[in-house]
Amino acid sequence: MSKEANIAILTKFATAVNTGNFELFKEAVAIDNVDHDPAPGQVPGPEGYRMYFSALRTAFPDLSVTADTVVADDDSLAFAYTIAGTQNGPFMGIVPTGKKIKIRGVQISKFKDGKMVERWGSSDELGLLQQLGVAALPAQSRSAKS
Repeated sequence: MSKEANIAILTKFATAVNTGNFELFKEAVAIDNVDHDPAPGQVPGPEGYRMYFSALRTAFPDLSVTADTVVADDDSLAFAYTIAGTQNGPFMGIVPTGKKIKIRGVQISKFKDGKMVERWGSSDELGLLQQLGVAALPAQSRSAKS
């Protein structure tokens, strides 16, 4: 596959995340896709992403994911992204706070036969919890903000 084809597939995946049109996952993700960093209880393939992002969009109805930079070759794609939204629904047992979050993350994806077949990812989960007010800032960070 070409870099351009991989970017087009990832764009379809991102459109599903940003719009809630999760049927697009079926077009972008292989049925036997392996997520090396799955959410708790996440099943493989398009259904796993539908379950995860459906819950995330319920918690953050205005969720947006923006690619900040993308590096691609003929087999893989890596990108840094920013996730933003307002928590107006339950999230990981946390009642809605109405607080806005903005965090960064990185994802690497592998592609074959027109679909994403593997994914590795990491987001700033501690930063998210701090912004929701459920995790304390480390002592040195608190004093630096004073």
